[in-house]
Amino acid sequence: MNYYQHPSAIVDDGAQIGQGSRVWHFVHVCSGARIGKSVSLGQNVFVGNKVVIGDHCKIQNNVSVYDNVTMEDGVFCGPSMVFTNVYNPRALVERKAEYRDTLVKEGATLGANCTIVCGTTIGRFAFIGAGAVINKHVPDYGLMVGVPARQIGWMSEFGERLELPLDGDGEAICRHTSARYVLKGKQLVKLEPKS
Repeated sequence: MNYYQHPSAIVDDGAQIGQGSRVWHFVHVCSGARIGKSVSLGQNVFVGNKVVIGDHCKIQNNVSVYDNVTMEDGVFCGPSMVFTNVYNPRALVERKAEYRDTLVKEGATLGANCTIVCGTTIGRFAFIGAGAVINKHVPDYGLMVGVPARQIGWMSEFGERLELPLDGDGEAICRHTSARYVLKGKQLVKLEPKS
């Protein structure tokens, strides 16, 4: 075993967990899960069968990652945030064939107690505020708050708010990394440094 597993954790046969990952107290990882390297699964995390978690993700305490959720590398899931996989659940109606896919792209932050309604895509390095409810797609670098969530700004890859309008044209520089970001319409891109 090339990862750490606390004695109270349950990792079902067949689960794939990458090198250097840490599986903490009372975690349950189902047999079909695929988890990358250097991932931290905090206390009381559940990971379903049809789940993919990329490298360097941090899943904080009390998060259940249900079937049909995919996280790319470097995703942060805050304490007690919620994923769903059925849009209109009923205890008396079987809907496993209706699971909707949720994709969380590279570097995104999902704040504490937020809810991600299934069938949505969270863009690269997006930032979902604590307690927000996401029920539609989120653009790359989008800063989202509220219930239901609305976009209030843009975030750098470092995790600092950029001084830019929600749409139009503009440029901003991250004060911590000096990375340059350009807004065109409703799309923000990070410019790669010139070599």
